[in-house]
Amino acid sequence: MDTRPVLVVGATGYIGGRLVPRLLQSGRKVRVMARSLRKASCRPWARHANVELVQGDTMDLPSMVSAARGCGAAYYLVHSMLSAHKDFAHVDRESAENMVRAASEAQLEQIIYLGGLGSEQDPDLSEHLVSRHEVGKILLRGPVPATVLRAAMILGSGSASFEMLRYLVDRLPIMITPRWVRTPVQPISVTNVLEYLEGCLGREETKGKSFDIGGPEVLTYEDLIGMYAELAGLPSRKIIPVPVLTPGLSALWIHLVTPIPASIARPLAEGLRNEVVCKDEIIRDILPIPLQGCREAMAIALERLRQQAVESCWTDAGNLLPPEWTHCGDAEYAGGTLLQCGHRVVLEGDPRETWESIVRIGGAVGWYFGNPLWKIRGMVDRLVGGVGLRRGRRDAREIHTGDALDFWRVLEVEEPHRLLLLAEMKMPGEAVLEFRLTSMGKDRTELTQLARFLPRGLLGILYWYSLYPFHAWIFKGMLRTIAEKSGKKIVKGPEEYNPDLQHACQIKIPR
Repeated sequence: MDTRPVLVVGATGYIGGRLVPRLLQSGRKVRVMARSLRKASCRPWARHANVELVQGDTMDLPSMVSAARGCGAAYYLVHSMLSAHKDFAHVDRESAENMVRAASEAQLEQIIYLGGLGSEQDPDLSEHLVSRHEVGKILLRGPVPATVLRAAMILGSGSASFEMLRYLVDRLPIMITPRWVRTPVQPISVTNVLEYLEGCLGREETKGKSFDIGGPEVLTYEDLIGMYAELAGLPSRKIIPVPVLTPGLSALWIHLVTPIPASIARPLAEGLRNEVVCKDEIIRDILPIPLQGCREAMAIALERLRQQAVESCWTDAGNLLPPEWTHCGDAEYAGGTLLQCGHRVVLEGDPRETWESIVRIGGAVGWYFGNPLWKIRGMVDRLVGGVGLRRGRRDAREIHTGDALDFWRVLEVEEPHRLLLLAEMKMPGEAVLEFRLTSMGKDRTELTQLARFLPRGLLGILYWYSLYPFHAWIFKGMLRTIAEKSGKKIVKGPEEYNPDLQHACQIKIPR
């Protein structure tokens, strides 16, 4: 085995988050390149002795060269999924070219890429599949031998495709669908995808070539809907295909019914109209791994969901870009006002005894107080194109930096003292919500909750002050309920407090 580290680009995404622990288990050294080291460092595998974390961006060639130097091979597991990014093809192209240059300068021996199926001769091939094919070609043309694996729908707990299927079938006994519901598709289990990715590493027969990978069955989406309903113990679903539903309308419907936002639903829906079936099975001769059927893959995914043991999720991918004003100690700027709403309560006990109630917030547990109002806010957010509350949380017990938490994103976790959340709902401004536990000695703990909001223009200011009475009422109720859930007696409060005089910084915002 090559003792040089394997570079993994995209390790905090759905596939990368599962591939890294497999490589470590096989004895490999792994170097993870991530835009946010804070996000990567919170992954369970980040503390492994054979893991090295380096900061880099696929659009920044020098950082990629630095990350690749000293490695033997690289996994390239990134692509621009958001349809809202009008320049996604350019970003994909430039990122792939940077990977080729970095691999050449670092003298890597192999690049492994996971792309998408679909015939290049199909005049109706979706833009995102076209871009995936282009990335594969760029990598194959480079001086470093590349291995391109092309897959269709990936079946596994937490994958965007499976979550879309799951929510549609769970919620809709009757489905009016586009004609693509009867398009042939060859799904593959996430387990088999990982086995192919790992198996190609260092294998000479795979270098400089592209392979189609798929499961043992060619089905239609209609077949998959019926199969899932049966496995989930649901009544048979009635499917009515119609010719008038465009990818845009399909994406909007998926956005309203499932946790998948329209920005991701659009490329998924566009790809569903294309036949995605393996044209060759050469990879099966090179890597004769046992293939899981769709029924088995779905059953495993459902069991993982029931056990709340989802290893990675589609929500894991993406930037973690906290606003600069969220950090105390930043350079002072002139002008501007940060709007804040702070509440506190003093409890009996140690911070650790209350911490568990705080980190279990969201998802199935809810927000402890005023849950109907939180649900209404989530519905409104969904209707205006936001992520809403349906994303839930990846794990019911653990929480890490970078995790999605309903319509929040976890920015910082300092157990058992601090949880900082960034709002990802649609609003005229930027907002964070902070929970902080401070020991006061003599078996006393102060729990503070601080909401901070940077408005955008007059609309942002009106938004803040119109909702302030509701925020004050809800936040007080949340603190009281958290205390009750932790079983600790309230010594003082809940009450409003001036955050400028205690934990928060007085922050000035640029005009």
